Amino acid sequence: MAATHGQTTKGMRVGYADAAIERVTAESGIEYAYRELGDSEVPVVLLQHFRGNLDNWDPALIDDLAADRRVITFDNVGVGGTSGLTPSTIEAMAHGAIDFIQAMALTQVDLLGFSIGSFVAQEIALIRPDLLRRVVLASSAPKGAAGMHGWAADVIKAVGEPEPDPDGYIGVFFAQTDTSRKAGQEAAGRIFGRTKNNDEQTNWQTRLAQYDAVCTWGIPDHSELERVRAIGLPVLVANGDSDPMILPRYSYLLTGLLPDARLKIYPDSAHGFLFQHHAEFAADVNAFLSEAS
Repeated sequence: MAATHGQTTKGMRVGYADAAIERVTAESGIEYAYRELGDSEVPVVLLQHFRGNLDNWDPALIDDLAADRRVITFDNVGVGGTSGLTPSTIEAMAHGAIDFIQAMALTQVDLLGFSIGSFVAQEIALIRPDLLRRVVLASSAPKGAAGMHGWAADVIKAVGEPEPDPDGYIGVFFAQTDTSRKAGQEAAGRIFGRTKNNDEQTNWQTRLAQYDAVCTWGIPDHSELERVRAIGLPVLVANGDSDPMILPRYSYLLTGLLPDARLKIYPDSAHGFLFQHHAEFAADVNAFLSEAS
């Protein structure tokens, strides 16, 4: 049996909070920073949210996912500890992710894309469907959807300032209820509580490039909506019921456009529903990825 990723030499399982950063260099010359845990024949590769790096994944979610499968998180080009400059289009980001997957010598993967990462996942599914088995799109929207051209002023102020604002993060990623805010404080404690093996923070160039890509993705264009009909892979679409960043209606729209998709909306949650409901979401993802093709 293959060795389980994320274990010490004594066989003790290492959680994501303690996982070391590894590096791989692609043929392009880009050196990618990544972490991995767990074991499965087909790994699931995670694509991160706006301005996020390796440390911005909730360790509780990664540990829940890794209980059943090999999970790989990575910084795309120019993000965090990965070399290069962050590109300003989703298509270029998709090619960067494909470059990383190939550098890891992976011939088939599942994808879990979150927020801007879900846009990248859609693009990968269109460019290289042969590389993928199944796809999970969390807090997502199709390219060209009306009303997606940039985020609301209060949202971009909360998450787009030069210095990241923890209160703004919680205000966007969690719903305006006591239960969701409490879950947000707990998730923030897990995410920002890492004291060793830390990734490099994302810089201002990454913020500007990623927001350019988000705005271009959201230019209203009805014909662009037809693109996702070419994604014939099984897809799980998920969102929180109170997401102010990518409204739940886009999840319904995306599910209706995709040929083979199912939808789950998580209650009393917002953009970070997958952190708030980490155990339930991980169980749903693992069940979906375990289905016979």
